[in-house]
Amino acid sequence: MEKETCTFSYCKQPETTVVETDILLIGGGMGSCGAAYEACKWATPKGIKVTLVDKAAIDRSGAVAMGLSAINTYLGLNVGENTVEDYVRYVRGDLMGIIRDDIVYDVGRHVDDSVYLFDEWGLPIWKQPGEENKKLGEGARAVRSGRWQAMISGESYKVIVAEAAKKALEYNREATGQQQNLFERVFITRLLLDEKEDNRIAGAIGISVRENKVYLFKAKTILNACGGGVNTYRPRSTDEGMGRTWYPVWNSSSTTTMGVQVGAELTLMENVFVPTRFKDGYGPVGTFFLFLKCQATNGLGEGYVQNMDAISKYKPYCDMTPVPTCLRNVQMLEEMRNGKGPIMMQTAEPIQKARAEDKKKAKELEIAAWEDFLDMTIGQAGVWASNNIAPEEKPSEMMPTEPYFIGSHAACSGFWVSGPPDIAPKEWQWGYTRMTTVNGLFTAADGVGASGHKFSSGSFTDGRIAGKSMVAFVLDNMDYTPTLTTTAEDAAKELYLPFEIFEKYKNYTTAADINPNYLRPKQAQARLMKIMDEYAAGVSTWYQTNKPMLELALEKLQFLKEDLSRLAAEDLHELMRCWEMVHRLWTAEAHVRHMLFREETRYPGYYFRADFPELDDENWKCFVNSKYDPKTGKWSLRKVPYIQLVK
Repeated sequence: MEKETCTFSYCKQPETTVVETDILLIGGGMGSCGAAYEACKWATPKGIKVTLVDKAAIDRSGAVAMGLSAINTYLGLNVGENTVEDYVRYVRGDLMGIIRDDIVYDVGRHVDDSVYLFDEWGLPIWKQPGEENKKLGEGARAVRSGRWQAMISGESYKVIVAEAAKKALEYNREATGQQQNLFERVFITRLLLDEKEDNRIAGAIGISVRENKVYLFKAKTILNACGGGVNTYRPRSTDEGMGRTWYPVWNSSSTTTMGVQVGAELTLMENVFVPTRFKDGYGPVGTFFLFLKCQATNGLGEGYVQNMDAISKYKPYCDMTPVPTCLRNVQMLEEMRNGKGPIMMQTAEPIQKARAEDKKKAKELEIAAWEDFLDMTIGQAGVWASNNIAPEEKPSEMMPTEPYFIGSHAACSGFWVSGPPDIAPKEWQWGYTRMTTVNGLFTAADGVGASGHKFSSGSFTDGRIAGKSMVAFVLDNMDYTPTLTTTAEDAAKELYLPFEIFEKYKNYTTAADINPNYLRPKQAQARLMKIMDEYAAGVSTWYQTNKPMLELALEKLQFLKEDLSRLAAEDLHELMRCWEMVHRLWTAEAHVRHMLFREETRYPGYYFRADFPELDDENWKCFVNSKYDPKTGKWSLRKVPYIQLVK
């Protein structure tokens, strides 16, 4: 088919806006809020302009949008509960022995300070009896649900953090004389390299998702922190439940794809996260395991997590405490394969036991069980209600989900970034911590690879570290002026092409969804999900794949990538979906290439290479890094030696 171009012959030409700034923060989640808070603190006195642009509105943007019931990374350093070294060992063990010790250590030594800020800002953090009126920074001890978790009443967690970021941005705007430095409902679709300087970031383009506008941003440095990726694999939920996933559906792998397209190096993109969650509602199980001490059983009532035979071949990792998250998935999958399902969380047992011994305690446990979901996963309460399940009366079913791309939870895909200069090996740092291999392009939170278990507090901390580092970068490059290869008008033609295609061809058929000349984003996503599910270790193959399947996946992804040039959009919402679809496809390709390159099963329970089913520490206890060359369009992959810094 002929190549389509947008001349605005069929669709309305949008208004274009050019914004010039020094520091551009893309994304509105915990990482970007941390970067805004910290960057503005150092940038404003120097007259450095900071701008944040977000696809959503930052009060409810990112993975913490609905709230949380616990801060999952809090060390309690000032009361001697843990050490930074303890934290590094925990993260390394859970991620099967391969992490960036320097990045994880950096988060660990700073994260408590971020939690102290949350406490000061009014986040209701549960304190030990008698210490309720004392701040954590003053020595109060948090109520723990686990070694690293601090319980909170966190429905408004993100709103509280976003308020601090917005105040910092407002302070910067007024001090530097900007008309506007917070752009919400603007979706950045592509980053731009400098025309004159090789491997230098210079700008970004995007669309308003509410108005007929296209934006072009020019910046001296950019933070690419748009979260992880979901809905690349086919979800377990079907039909009317298709939109229900564990990780937020608006996370479309934008971080990964936009960095890849300008040549930033990736690491451990073979890693995905497959969390165990309550079936259909995707409600988290951590509070029930850790705080309520509920037992998980198979369908016969047997406590399967005590069965170590299922994971005994994965030594020495199966001997760790706690058992790595992915190996706990293996235990569950083994039960189901052996016909011992379904897997049940015995939610009623601790509450019923407490009712017989202490009715007040029982009521507290019951309230905690419901608040866990009212704080962060209201949909799970809806699923329970619609199935006549009262968790205090009967157990609830659990299942491993479909795979997600995420770098801040119990997973570690993301970019290869420069480490802190005081502790990182020389080959792991190039001057500015959290900067990618593209000069001036930083990332944080889900964007930083090989450093999982940051969660919300660690992601905010990661953003703070990146934000301060970006100010240093600008101060060292004050004479730099971005020179872009595109204009706002050319960007509009690129971004609005799906509009042009739809309007041009919509009358060729009597049904707008059935047309030989274009593909709607929902149709394209169905194809992507089918490819990834069936060939790249999705739920339909029990997370198994092999070399022939992965090669076929790459072939089918290439066909789909060609067809994406014919994406069509009827309105602004669908235009956003078109570009989200592009982002998901590029990330899917990176993931498949990484899985194909690593010839072992490094993360059993997240995926299995059936042709290389074992762990191979001798040959593969290393990072797998990849890079896409925007000049040649070619991918390259390499091994990078793992260096253990914390014993």
